[in-house]
This record gives sequence, structure tokens and C-alpha cells, in this order.
Amino acid sequence: MSKPIDLYFWPTPNGWKIPIALEEMGLAYNVIPVDIGKGDQFSDWYLKVSPNGKMPAIVDHDGPDGAPIQIFESGAILQYLARKTGKFYGRSERERIEIDQWLFWQVGGVGPMAGQAHHFLVYAPKFEPPQDIPYAKERFRKEVARLYKVLDTRLAGREYVVGDYSIADMAIWGWVSLWARQQQDINALPNVKAWLERMGARPAVQAGRALLAESRAKDEKGVIQKSTMFKA
Repeated sequence: MSKPIDLYFWPTPNGWKIPIALEEMGLAYNVIPVDIGKGDQFSDWYLKVSPNGKMPAIVDHDGPDGAPIQIFESGAILQYLARKTGKFYGRSERERIEIDQWLFWQVGGVGPMAGQAHHFLVYAPKFEPPQDIPYAKERFRKEVARLYKVLDTRLAGREYVVGDYSIADMAIWGWVSLWARQQQDINALPNVKAWLERMGARPAVQAGRALLAESRAKDEKGVIQKSTMFKA
């Protein structure tokens, strides 16, 4: 019997992607917390797994040819798990290309832009001294709105982003689920709103969101100011 996959995890939109995929694919996993507020992501033990000092990462002890493999970057992990199991990655090369397009749309667009929106709208104004930058707030609020309009258009007449359901949906969901923190109007995005409801009803999504939920950092001024996430 193969060993469970080691999942290096903290409950963030990027982190949620991987337990959701593992749950959907029926893969056993062992959770290793990486407390990004305390700086675990920069520790020597974690950098050996994820040299970029970002979370999540996995170690699959039953990797290609039966040899262990460690993988960082959430998009790469999703692609690996989908290939490993043959699930949620389309039925043809054409479908896989379509899934990859939307996966990279999230990795290169939604994640970075929504992350910057969180930073300038939620965190920076609570720094000491406050960093309330109107240009940055408006810049990233508008770009997130543009991206969500792209998603709403894509979802017209569709239940999921690509096909029946795919790793693209798993990747996109976490960031979009935090639309309120990005100061978006979900009622102006009826297709996205319905998609979020469908996603939120999936047991695997619920399980991924619940993982270490009690440890999710609170947006308190003292916590933010002390967090290593915002230190150079």
C-alpha cells in the first residue's frame, strides 16, 4: 500500500486548491501545517520542499516510476495529480488545452490580482503607520472586476468553467469565493454567483475549506503588523 501524500498547507486560496483536488480524486494525504504568519514558509525544512518559499507543496511517496517526488506551485501540483489519477483533466487533448488555459488564467491573473486587492484593501490600511493608497486600491479593485466579468461571460450557459468539472474550477474557486474582501459586487455577476453556489455544495470543496480553518489568520491590526508575510 502506498503512503499518503504529504500536503504542506495553510488555509489560503492557493492552499485550498490542493486538499480539494485530493478529496475529489480520492487520494489519501497527511497534512503538514505551514504557518505563513509565523514564517514557516522561509524555514530551512520547508525550503527543501518548496525552494520559492511559497505554499502549498506536496511530496508524493509513490511518484513516477514508484520513486518519491516533491512538487511546489499549486498549478503544477493540480496538473500532476490530474495526470496521476486520470481525473478532472478532460477526455481529449483539446479539452486538456482548454483546462490549461483557464488554470493559467487563474495562476497568472486572478490569483495575483486578487491577492494585491486583499493587500491594499484589507491589510495595508491597518499597518502602523497605515498605508492607505487610493491608486493601488482602485487599480486592483478594477482589475479583479475585469477578470470576474471574463469569468461571468465564460460561465454563461455552463455549470463549470470547462466541461463537467475540472482542476480549473478547483483553482479558481478559492480566490473568487473571497469576492467581498476584493470589494466586488457578486449580484452583478449572476453566472459567477450560481457557480460559487454549485462549487460550495460539493463535499470536497467543503472539506478543503474546513481544513485548518480554525488556524486561519484574523485580520487584526496586531496580527497583521507582526506577520512575517509583510516583511521584506
